[in-house]
Amino acid sequence: MKIFKKLFAVIGLAVATAAFMPAANAQEAPDALVKRISQEVLDSAKNDKEIQSGNQKRVLELVEAKILPHVDFQRMTALAAGRFWRQATPEQQKQLTDEFRALLVYTYSGAISQIRDQKLEFKPMRADPTDTEVEVRSQVLQPRGGDPIQLNYRLEKLPSGWKIYDVNVLGAWLVETYKGNFASEISKGGIDGLIKTLSEKNKRLAASAAKGVKSS
Repeated sequence: MKIFKKLFAVIGLAVATAAFMPAANAQEAPDALVKRISQEVLDSAKNDKEIQSGNQKRVLELVEAKILPHVDFQRMTALAAGRFWRQATPEQQKQLTDEFRALLVYTYSGAISQIRDQKLEFKPMRADPTDTEVEVRSQVLQPRGGDPIQLNYRLEKLPSGWKIYDVNVLGAWLVETYKGNFASEISKGGIDGLIKTLSEKNKRLAASAAKGVKSS
């Protein structure tokens, strides 16, 4: 998981590019939509002095208001839990989704504050107009001529518009990576054990974020 920790800034950038999806544009092609809004999001992150200085409260507010409404956390959690999702009670499913959502909130928040001079380059999307699930392919261009980082993400079309449910960095899907971790935790302590593990991690992340606010 260390490589994913290092690359979460890239993942946050990917999700951030879908941050301003207005409902009125729900029928707009997902790749066109992402391209149109990417610059606005990147400019916001680069020009907001509070975000650049690491003000976690400001970043969390941005994530909660602009990004989370466009991520399908329930599907993401169900995919990560795999076969164990069907074994969980409705209450356990809700708790697991809430904790996984919180974990990704802190992940994306840390990533957004690291956005500097990266740029996104999109590849032609291979999809039909009638598709309800698509993969948008792109790469992150690093400043100072660093190697481009492959970055793809999957979206699904719902009545409320397109929503992200998985991200691929350097050939590895985020959900698949968590799937192994989830299965390991469930084998040790069941669904409740996984929920407890995520909850404890989120408490540590929340405490760290609170320190960041005080020091900013």
